[in-house]
Amino acid sequence: MKASVFRPGVGLTAEERPVPTIGPAELLLRLRGCGLCGSDIAKVVAPTGKGPAVLGHELVGDVVGVGDGIGAFGLGDRVVAAHHVPCGDCHYCRRGSESMCVTFKASNLDPGGFAEYVRVPAANVRHATFLVPAHVSDEAASFVEPLACCLRATRRAGSAPSDTAVVVGLGSIGCLFVQLLRRAGATVVGCDPIPERAALALELGAAASGAPERAATAARGLSEGRGADLVVVTGGGAAVLPWAAEVLRDGGAVHYFAGGGGTALPLPLERLYHRELTITATYSSSPRDLAEAFALLTRGEIDVGRLITHRLPLARLDEGVALMRHHQALKVFVTP
Repeated sequence: MKASVFRPGVGLTAEERPVPTIGPAELLLRLRGCGLCGSDIAKVVAPTGKGPAVLGHELVGDVVGVGDGIGAFGLGDRVVAAHHVPCGDCHYCRRGSESMCVTFKASNLDPGGFAEYVRVPAANVRHATFLVPAHVSDEAASFVEPLACCLRATRRAGSAPSDTAVVVGLGSIGCLFVQLLRRAGATVVGCDPIPERAALALELGAAASGAPERAATAARGLSEGRGADLVVVTGGGAAVLPWAAEVLRDGGAVHYFAGGGGTALPLPLERLYHRELTITATYSSSPRDLAEAFALLTRGEIDVGRLITHRLPLARLDEGVALMRHHQALKVFVTP
């Protein structure tokens, strides 16, 4: 089968690999497509990237192989499958920190979604695979995993009805946050210097949207001068923190959804202390979040139709990476 393989120091190369062999309770999928995630790009451009590896985890495919003992799926079913599954019973899982579970971190698909075929392990079949109904497009189905991550982040960030929330970075993830925070009852302000992205956030429910100065002014105006209750950072790294702190009300919170540049947080501890500011973060999702995201998408309650701006074949994956790195694509959907 064809696969796009990342090799440190080399980049992405098209290679031939054997089709995975499945065992009991496992599935073999023939890929229909896979979304290109910011975390994939971070691995490709990291100076100390690990490999060789086939990346991609926002995938949808057709079942072409069924292991013994599976009753929920059959040949020809179109499914979406996520890559990480927790054990559900350890200290981390019991405390709602499933993404810190040792089993979660060790689990994965075989290989990633930037290939023609993928093996879905038994645990992923049981807890992270969903039958896609006919009315849901491949592209929409590929958003189950990223939407689940945003759902968990929204819950951990603690947004409440009547809050004012600012979303920094209006790529596809930021646009998901705009909708989820709006659904949670918050008044949402989008922040992005790219006019087209700021405009899209308005269409998706933001009360105001624009470059940082405009977003900060809007947040103060919409909160009766207090400042935002919550700032969600989807890009920009540590450098965004001083700006976010200025936008926040006393007692407000910054939630980092993405990592990014910076080895230290450029904000005096004294300021955190005196203003009672909170900094939180979220990594990945849980089976509960995946199920909720799947339900929202199948009911059409989250608009993802305008978020995929480019569709590219597997052989042009490196082009997709370049488009997203240079902010020329909102989201790239890669097909075999």
